[in-house]
Amino acid sequence: MPDTTHFGYQSVPTAEKAGRVRQVFDSVADRYDLMNDLMSGGLHRLWKRFALARTGLRPGQAALDVAGGTGDIAAGLCRQVGREGRVVLTDINAAMLANGRRRLVDRGIAGNIAYVQANAEQLPFAPESFHCVTIGFGLRNVTDKDAALRSMAQVVRPGGRVLVLEFSKPALRLLAPAYDAYSFRVLPWLGRMVADDEASYRYLAESIRMHPDQETLRRMMAAAGLEDCHYHNLSGGIVAVHVGLRY
Repeated sequence: MPDTTHFGYQSVPTAEKAGRVRQVFDSVADRYDLMNDLMSGGLHRLWKRFALARTGLRPGQAALDVAGGTGDIAAGLCRQVGREGRVVLTDINAAMLANGRRRLVDRGIAGNIAYVQANAEQLPFAPESFHCVTIGFGLRNVTDKDAALRSMAQVVRPGGRVLVLEFSKPALRLLAPAYDAYSFRVLPWLGRMVADDEASYRYLAESIRMHPDQETLRRMMAAAGLEDCHYHNLSGGIVAVHVGLRY
């Protein structure tokens, strides 16, 4: 791994990035869901629903949600696997994980879900433990994305799949100027006004721009050992769902 990596548009020592990302999410955890609704106009719920429709899960199976934050995707996974199934929600950030657990309990989701604080690069599960692994809006914050993809691929059972829901590159050229203006003017302003944290939301906007584009991520998933890797552009490519299968 190189000695330096990106933290938004900054170059920082690789060993420091995880700690810096942790500070960002410690800061935004309590307002995370409200900000998601404001930033996306509620579209994030439709994006997550689209991803969940592609898990291939059946009642009684096992699923893992990596960097699952406050639990929106995990809640959908719990519905899909049912009372006899099993879902594990992981996040490297303790504050986000605690908020996720609290929100899911408030929604009456318990009994078929467990919570594990874990680094996506080194998932603490036996190989071939899950029928599906998801990561929603978390991969761009991981220091070593290749390691995280390998780790996710390793814990998927043959016949299962890995789903990556993440901000990506607009496929329509006309979208780019408006998207840039929104990202670097509106998002930091919302962060300042609603969460009293402009810097964290500026980082989140920058991290989107530093994330691999659709084709690059597809190739990374194939290099991690997944097959038939493909993606679906949503909202003109602002968001993409990547799917890789394990045979």
